Amino acid sequence: MHNLEGKVALVTGSAVGIGRAIAVRLAQDGADLVLFDINEEQARHTADMVRATGRVCEIVRGDVTDYVQVQQAVDRVIQSFGSLDVAVHNAGITRVGTVVETSVEDFHAVFRVNVDGVFYGCKAVVPYMLEQGGGKIINTSSWLGKVGKSNYGAYCASKAAIIGLTQSLAMEVARHKVNVNAVCPGVIVDTAMRDEADAASIRHGLPTAKQREGDIPAGRVGLPDDVARVVSFLASDQADYMTGQALNVTGGLWMS
Repeated sequence: MHNLEGKVALVTGSAVGIGRAIAVRLAQDGADLVLFDINEEQARHTADMVRATGRVCEIVRGDVTDYVQVQQAVDRVIQSFGSLDVAVHNAGITRVGTVVETSVEDFHAVFRVNVDGVFYGCKAVVPYMLEQGGGKIINTSSWLGKVGKSNYGAYCASKAAIIGLTQSLAMEVARHKVNVNAVCPGVIVDTAMRDEADAASIRHGLPTAKQREGDIPAGRVGLPDDVARVVSFLASDQADYMTGQALNVTGGLWMS
């Protein structure tokens, strides 16, 4: 476990799946939380799990594709806690289909959530972190941000954009003790996104996550907490000398 005592963290896309696991892990390691998600009902369940660790947790219902709502959520963190030490921009969606099959609307929807949402979050939190003299930003990309995969063109492109944004921002704020990194999950199950992707894969005659397990050197698919533990490390003081990195959490499926 990493010592996050006294830290305040904002996690987007924290109602279910990887985001929920991240929020709970940060709380277990000592952080107080603000959850930002469009799914308020499920966010309440996450908040209950966070509070069960003894930490303080607030919920802000909002949409990461609306910059005003993102800024309001960040302002709420400052008003409630007086600081913002960790920002995890995790909200994301996917669409499965070839480039030709993917509608213009679906392509833009993926970019609005995955890329605009991360950009808006970074833009909103950085001024506060600069003013307070430091902070940690962790953006959720994907191993598919490093390699193309058929039927995932929009998703791959959006996750590659997150890595580029992460590295650019990291260079801009490194001297101000603001660390900006990304995590790149591999084949992670027990998430709503994975269920949606598996259903689409079946419709397209593609293998599901469990059917791809034999391709993973570690011999198993990943779980949300596998990602959450890496995020907690990046949020901690132990990662003070790491910035601009895109860390694979893939069980060896992707190694560069």
